[in-house]
Amino acid sequence: MTNESQNSELQKSQPMSAGPLFVVGMWRSGTSLLYALLNQHPQIGLMYESDLPLLHSLFLLPHKSSWWLNKVDSWNGALTRHKIDPTAIPENISDLPRAFSAVAQQYAKKKSATVWGCKSPSYYDCMTELASWFPQAKFIVIWRDPADVCRSIVRAAEKSPWFARPGMDLRALLGYRRMKKEADELMRRGAAIHQLQYDDLVREPEAALTAICEFIGVPFDSRMTSLEGADRSAIYNGEHHSMVKSSSIEAKRNRPEVLSPELKSKVERYVVFWRKQSGGTWPVKAAVSDGTKAASLVERTADRVRHGALRTLDCIVPFVYSFVPVSVWQKYREVKSRYQRIAPKPTRSEAV
Repeated sequence: MTNESQNSELQKSQPMSAGPLFVVGMWRSGTSLLYALLNQHPQIGLMYESDLPLLHSLFLLPHKSSWWLNKVDSWNGALTRHKIDPTAIPENISDLPRAFSAVAQQYAKKKSATVWGCKSPSYYDCMTELASWFPQAKFIVIWRDPADVCRSIVRAAEKSPWFARPGMDLRALLGYRRMKKEADELMRRGAAIHQLQYDDLVREPEAALTAICEFIGVPFDSRMTSLEGADRSAIYNGEHHSMVKSSSIEAKRNRPEVLSPELKSKVERYVVFWRKQSGGTWPVKAAVSDGTKAASLVERTADRVRHGALRTLDCIVPFVYSFVPVSVWQKYREVKSRYQRIAPKPTRSEAV
């Protein structure tokens, strides 16, 4: 019997996992790469940024499944990208946990996978809420040097209007700390969580992925260490996803500095502050220039105020969308898309 036949028989004999698997990390921290590698495993079938949990306001009022399925797909094309058959979803689902489970499990079943779930950076500040909805969920959290996260955001902003939005670097920087608090709370609650460093994944993928397989409870599969033949059809189009859509895993490259001196200094000040808070244990891998002082109370307060305003706006958008007709939303997206095509791109000096 071939390895493929053995895997097929093994999958048929095993039930679907009791809870979902969530892969979480800050934007531009390697979550897409990790998603593609994990889905190389025949028993793992994760969705790519379905972000259905962010649309929990869709379920404030009871609706038939066909209603919220249409809204979900209009939001980010999740059903279309994953080739989900809406007619296969039971019509009487009117709560978020069952809705997410139905969609995610259908996607996993398409490849006869037993592990289902979703990867999304957008879950960085709601992991504890996800754990409340799904008590048997497992979480994989990937960390990257916050300066490298900001560098990647700056580069992505040259190709993606979404990353070119004002305040994306501040969202990522303070979001990095929020994700740490969420991860710590999951550990305090005894939730199943596995954490890894982006650098370890790209330098020693076999070791990193073997540890993840042990955490998930599936045997390691050597196909996971390569992007050859990986299914990336659910990943959004865009040049900023070119690396994950390539055929090889690239370790850190020597590239020109893109961070402004001001942003680079701000990131380092926060790293120094966080290390003082944690007794030098976190962040694990983050370069800091000698003599850098910790972020002051004044700076942190001002940043928290601005960050709070940005995140409030981020939360208002999906809430309003839940009550806006799909036709109105589509028209808004068309107008916004035209504006983004003609609007000048921000220069690097305009970063925080």
